[in-house]
Amino acid sequence: MNDTSHVLRLDSENYAIEAYVDPFNKRLRVDDYAGNIYEVLQKAETLSTEKKAEKLIIKARREDFTNLLKSCFQLEAVIDRYFLGSDAYVFTKYFTDERKRSNHWIKEDEIVQHVASLERQLQQAAPPKEYVLQKVRKTDANALAKLYKDVFEVYPTPLHDPEYIKKTIRDGTVYYCFRFNGKIVSAASAEVQPIYKNAELTDCATLKEHRKHGLMKILLQKLEEELKSNGIFHVYTIARALSVGMNAAFHQLGYTYRGRLINNCYIFDKLEDMNVWCKNLSIS
Repeated sequence: MNDTSHVLRLDSENYAIEAYVDPFNKRLRVDDYAGNIYEVLQKAETLSTEKKAEKLIIKARREDFTNLLKSCFQLEAVIDRYFLGSDAYVFTKYFTDERKRSNHWIKEDEIVQHVASLERQLQQAAPPKEYVLQKVRKTDANALAKLYKDVFEVYPTPLHDPEYIKKTIRDGTVYYCFRFNGKIVSAASAEVQPIYKNAELTDCATLKEHRKHGLMKILLQKLEEELKSNGIFHVYTIARALSVGMNAAFHQLGYTYRGRLINNCYIFDKLEDMNVWCKNLSIS
């Protein structure tokens, strides 16, 4: 199995597929497709076998909902208005029993129910003046990579690599950070999908000793402002289902829970379930 994640585009007489091959997380994700849905699904399963993927993910359109159910896929989440204003239905299929088995599902349900009871807090107090908010440039890649290395022992994308960060910036990902005494201590990003006018807020990291000032909420709101100014109104995020803090932060910022992805990716030291949260910036 190729160790490098990459985008794979396939065209045939009856269909077209854009897939993301993700060896590190042992999964294959179909981000876009057209044509005969049954041939799309058959090809996606064949690719999953070839790439030794344990999990197949498809961002499906509403029109194909029942076709995926008939093909033994299961719905795990919905991403509001992902396709130029139309919802994306995140369907999955597993190829091992172990990958499909979640050991923390009840606890994760309890976390969602708990954070949903919290009061919304759209206004965040300013942090101490020593914290400086900045947009990240390519010249900050080394410092940003160090932050991610310090916070995450394992991460589903290679953010420990400065060259990878530079590539994401060239490809349109927007990062904001807080510096404390010149050191980056907190950061988050928005991965923009320009064709479908949506963005994923991701790569949220704050050094433990700086987590009491609400830095992440401020970073997320700054990213929202920039996205909205560029005509991107529909945003989503995928948060660790076992993280009370991150799920609470998104709820308090007006995001709505939209489902859970079982054993979705390796983060910290193991495969983890991830919660999907969505927000419409045009009405918030």
